[in-house]
Amino acid sequence: MKQILIRRGSPVVVDVPVPQLTDNSVLVEVRCSLISTGTEIAGIAASPRSVIREAIDDPAKVARGLRMIRESGLHRTMALVNTEIEGGVPTGYACAGVVVGCGKNVRGFAAGDRVACAGAGKANHAEVVAVPQNLVVRIPDGCDFESAASATLGAIAIQGVRRADVRLGELVAVIGLGLIGQITVQLLRAAGCRVIGSDVDDDRIHRAAEFGMKAGVNPSATDPVRAVMEFTGGMGADAVIITASTDSAPLIQQAMQMVRRKGRVVIVGAVPLELDRAPFYEKEADLLISCSYGPGRYDAEYEDRGLDYPYAYVRWTENRNMGEYLRLIGEKQIDFRSLVEKSWPIAQAQEAYQDLKEHKRIAVLLTMPEGSTGDKLRSRIDLKTLSTPIPGQIRVGIIGAGSFVRSVHLPNLKQLPNQYLVSAIAGRNGAAATNVAKQYGARYAATNIDEVLNDPAIDLVMIASRHDMHAAHAIQAAKSGKAVFLEKPAALSLTELEELIDAVRRAGVPFLVGFNRRFSPMMRSVKTLLNQRTNPVVVTYRMNAGPLPMDSWIQGPEGGGRILGEACHIFDLFNYLIGAAPVDVHAMALHSSTPHIARTDNFTATIRYADGSLCTLVYTSLGSTDLPKEFMEVFFEGRSMVMDDYKKLSFFGISGKPISKSLQDKGHADELRAFADYLQGRAAAPMTLDEIESATRISLIVDEYVRDSRSL
Repeated sequence: MKQILIRRGSPVVVDVPVPQLTDNSVLVEVRCSLISTGTEIAGIAASPRSVIREAIDDPAKVARGLRMIRESGLHRTMALVNTEIEGGVPTGYACAGVVVGCGKNVRGFAAGDRVACAGAGKANHAEVVAVPQNLVVRIPDGCDFESAASATLGAIAIQGVRRADVRLGELVAVIGLGLIGQITVQLLRAAGCRVIGSDVDDDRIHRAAEFGMKAGVNPSATDPVRAVMEFTGGMGADAVIITASTDSAPLIQQAMQMVRRKGRVVIVGAVPLELDRAPFYEKEADLLISCSYGPGRYDAEYEDRGLDYPYAYVRWTENRNMGEYLRLIGEKQIDFRSLVEKSWPIAQAQEAYQDLKEHKRIAVLLTMPEGSTGDKLRSRIDLKTLSTPIPGQIRVGIIGAGSFVRSVHLPNLKQLPNQYLVSAIAGRNGAAATNVAKQYGARYAATNIDEVLNDPAIDLVMIASRHDMHAAHAIQAAKSGKAVFLEKPAALSLTELEELIDAVRRAGVPFLVGFNRRFSPMMRSVKTLLNQRTNPVVVTYRMNAGPLPMDSWIQGPEGGGRILGEACHIFDLFNYLIGAAPVDVHAMALHSSTPHIARTDNFTATIRYADGSLCTLVYTSLGSTDLPKEFMEVFFEGRSMVMDDYKKLSFFGISGKPISKSLQDKGHADELRAFADYLQGRAAAPMTLDEIESATRISLIVDEYVRDSRSL
């Protein structure tokens, strides 16, 4: 299918696989999409900014980059940055089309339904989109696809009007008569309000007057505050809705001068929030922000997981706002078609965006070709590649193209050309998978993992999908007869783990889970020295993990939490260093009265081994980010070792100089080398199934202890 990406400040039309249909999403064949003439053009103008400009505008982003360079090195950091820059990013967030598929959790939609879709990164400018069900609404009779494509912008306008809480007969000022302003004027007219509008473009003022605006003013020719006062008989507007997007700081103060005492000023557009207290105080006016499409926006539980808000308590969600807007169009109370100044086929996207740069258009549509739906729904795109396998090279198919794969595994695979060849990339997002596949010379990109699993030219499947899919994908890969490299965690439940281990044993395929810490050079040095002991050892490990938002996917059902997703590394490391069977596990969680401090982010876990050794992990999200993340102390037979963030290993009571490195080495590259040696017949398996099962079982036990821990 074709999709528009913004690459280095310019729109490009590329062929990508159809997006993956998830359990909570609806697959839609798009008939037309709406270009946001404000948001998108501003985004294109900003995308080719220099690194220096980025640093000035967003110092936090630069700080994150510098931290990644310190920890992972310039090579890995640049690999991730280059993928983002050269690959391009999707654009568009408003479209309409026909349903061609529904996820298993979707209710109320069926193939053939006419629908409108919303959401940046979801309702893209593309021939086919996969959109969560709460961002999809049916198109009513009397509403065409072209008008329905504006449902996203219509919901934004409706939410602004709702925030203004207008009443029949009230006088309302609208600042900015672009697309959202034009729709806002029509909504206010339908609500029985009298409207005065302000814009620097006379044509837009005349257009709004045709939709029922009673008066209009161009601030470059007339004082808009005075005009509003004359319009309202000197009392001021009951409400002022700012739908303009501008860098002009005085706009809010101007709105405050327009509004009556105890009136409302609502900000819909992007304007600077530089406020003078006096006018607000003297008028006791309300300043309100309108959040995009309405309640539910930016809530992952609502938007991504499909959990609706109760109708009785949240009457107007973003979905219901979209539906109401389309109803008004169907009943001819809103006229969107008159606002459309031009339509372009998607193949001419570059011309469309160039035209928008040259002309100040209100609404522009992109239309999709009426070609075969089957052609658009291809889940695989073959790419031109110069890479040719060499004898003995392991051909890798990667499932999941997230930031960890892009910043760690792919650069490492590229640095091991005699061992590995990246042959295929599969991911949920077709554009992202294609971008990565092109960068690393893969033969194809796909959104259906069966393309990889059924490919006889793939030797090894590397699985780095979301955590909740790890076990299922690994079982499928094992049954297909492929060698499997599975990123941690191996499973999110005991049932999953048992099914996975059974499937791998039955298939007899090479299998490795990405417990990389045991492969780090420093840990191998520690292991060598511990092998010489005759008595038990005490190990303490501190992980200063840093805070993670509670609405992060890692904390939810897709991620399983940080014990299963990260602490599992350390449990495997303990098993590796001790070399004996764990016989007892205890864990205690921090109890906090504030809900943002999660138990699974703050706990201690102690494991006792058959040889009497004790290993304790202290895991916390409460520490300073200035403190290095990982620190380990080992005590045995009058000797000690201290590891500081995989950059330094010190010895006490042991001869030898400290081992120091300028960059962290947590064993990711050596992990791949060890697996390649096994696959190519030069060494034994780097981990046994029993070791993988043991570390995962410990993680599951600790997670259960921590979640269910009770006070005496």
